[in-house]
Amino acid sequence: MKLKINHQTKYRYETPSLQGLQQIRLAAQSTADQRVVDWHLSFENALSQASYFDHFENKVELISFMPDAHEITVNITGTVEVSNTAGILRDAREQAPKWLYLRPGPLTNIGQRIKKLVGGVKQSDPLAMLHHLMRLIHKKINYQIGASNVRWTAEDALKRKVGVCQDQAHVFIASARTLEFPARYVSGYLFRPDTDEQSAMHAWAEVHVSGLGWVGFDVANCISPDDRYVKVAVGLDYDDAAPIKGVQRGGKSESQKVVIKVSQQ
Repeated sequence: MKLKINHQTKYRYETPSLQGLQQIRLAAQSTADQRVVDWHLSFENALSQASYFDHFENKVELISFMPDAHEITVNITGTVEVSNTAGILRDAREQAPKWLYLRPGPLTNIGQRIKKLVGGVKQSDPLAMLHHLMRLIHKKINYQIGASNVRWTAEDALKRKVGVCQDQAHVFIASARTLEFPARYVSGYLFRPDTDEQSAMHAWAEVHVSGLGWVGFDVANCISPDDRYVKVAVGLDYDDAAPIKGVQRGGKSESQKVVIKVSQQ
């Protein structure tokens, strides 16, 4: 499937930002499963300072705010051809060792609720076990926009039984690591035929299964990613793969508006 992506993030400030640096992880890359036909990143009232690959091999653009800017805009346009591989990555070329993805993080902490959840997963076949885990989390955590925030942990989501795709992915990742599967967070785009605009990117998880390699699991939709998914960045949790994050000085009363359009070509 060929997908066209338009993504705009606009920050507004009541008083101008005096200084700011942002890391942008919004560059899709070509693999055996997705071919980037074109991809363009542009900014308004910001300047590119460096471009590099982080230790998860995400492409990062470092930008600085222009002085006295009241508004900063990040624009993404791109076209990607995606293959349906039932969630199995065909060429996971990477330098990070698998044991790295067994490490818990601040957002994927393994607490008593995670351990109790995992205690109910009994299948002997690894793939069947992970699909059962995905269905279990999908039922336990009700998808509700606005119910959580980006600092919620996996334990927070399980306690409150609500969240968004980010929270569901964190619970799945923490649970998979408890079962001794290397697991990682994925951010990207999802083509939704029923909507023209989206207000956020999508998130899912990938787990390394012996004999298969990395396999994707989208808890929010209770499926493995197919040719409607465009992968952008990975990490131990949301913090490592956040589309935009950074620091600033000044700029009171910040507001943010995100508009994403994913269409089939």
